[in-house]
Amino acid sequence: MTATRLGAGRYSSTIEGPDGVATSVHELGTSDDAKVTGVLRVPRGATTVVTIMHPRQDVTHHPLVPYLLTMGYGVWTQATRSPNNDLNLLHEQAIIDFAAGHVFLRDNGFGVYSLGHSGGGTLAAFYCQQAALPPDQRLASTPSGRPVPLAGTAMPLPDGCIFLAPHPGQGALLQRLIDPSVVDESDPLSVDPDLDPFNPGNGFRPAPQSSSYDEAFITRYRAAQQDRVRRLDAQAREHVSDAQEANRAFKSGGDAADRRRALAPRLMTVFRTDADLRNVDLSLDPNDRPYGSLFGRRPDLTNYGLVGFGRLSTAGAWLSTWSALSTNATFLDCAPGVTVPTLLLEFTGDQASYPTDITAMSGALAASDLTVQSVAGTHFGGPVTKGAATGTSLAAQRIESWLKAHV
Repeated sequence: MTATRLGAGRYSSTIEGPDGVATSVHELGTSDDAKVTGVLRVPRGATTVVTIMHPRQDVTHHPLVPYLLTMGYGVWTQATRSPNNDLNLLHEQAIIDFAAGHVFLRDNGFGVYSLGHSGGGTLAAFYCQQAALPPDQRLASTPSGRPVPLAGTAMPLPDGCIFLAPHPGQGALLQRLIDPSVVDESDPLSVDPDLDPFNPGNGFRPAPQSSSYDEAFITRYRAAQQDRVRRLDAQAREHVSDAQEANRAFKSGGDAADRRRALAPRLMTVFRTDADLRNVDLSLDPNDRPYGSLFGRRPDLTNYGLVGFGRLSTAGAWLSTWSALSTNATFLDCAPGVTVPTLLLEFTGDQASYPTDITAMSGALAASDLTVQSVAGTHFGGPVTKGAATGTSLAAQRIESWLKAHV
């Protein structure tokens, strides 16, 4: 029996890239003196580069890379300063990292198109929103109050944006996934049976049967999800306040004990975040998705495991990234700031972004040149049915047609 490894099988298999591609690795400095790394791949004669970036994942080997290279476009894959690490992921810093890559590519004479897949879509929308503002109107701090120098950051807009299976943002997505039946944040097994999504009395059916929740339970469940996020926000803000008070005491008195108190990690552990009712009740927001979530075929089990969004973070990262009530990085809030030519591409079997999301996103995007299309595929570009074409290959065809019409 082969052991299952964290992240195994996330993306579908892909094609081989073309020969003659120049590949280089670059370390870039950001406007706030951080360092980020990107990989630039350029086919012979390419003058346009497609960027791929995600706030929390290393996308160096994203399956669309060889397709884009075969089309004749360069590809820039970049990490934030927090790759594969949610611990201190601040979206306001992530778009400063995003800016460093765009400045580098513009300085080297490339046309630039941004491709945001999944959470990378909201990151790109957030960047475009802030980049389009006069510098003095950009955000000056994170939701926890940490200053960010967006006003002093060069933020060139891309020539166009491609949003592939964008979910509503890390915080908005987590609020859909968070299990509201947790009654004790220190106990991963604590449960209120009246809110337990995997209680047969509430409508759950064992896999692979589709569950069936009634409207009254769904309404109570979603309100309770928001209530849990609100409680976690209060906890995060208390942590932030404690650290700020200790810092003020150190500045006024110089006592090293106060400085230690300010620096002491105040980490938030958030259990059970794989509990979106739509992953087990396929009648809700229906599309072609299979039973199961982004993390596995048995959400009733994976919900209790290590994998899942927002499992461990600082208070500042919780408020900036994982709280739907506090984050600045929500797709629908940022979309009115996206005015460059845009392709919004849906996977019809998506387990994280649903038809109602795509409709709302297409209505919110401000681009006058907006193309909205869909292809068969699951969230990470797999096939909807065994033996069918992968979502990645079908998306590549649509992306190529759109780029040919715009570059």
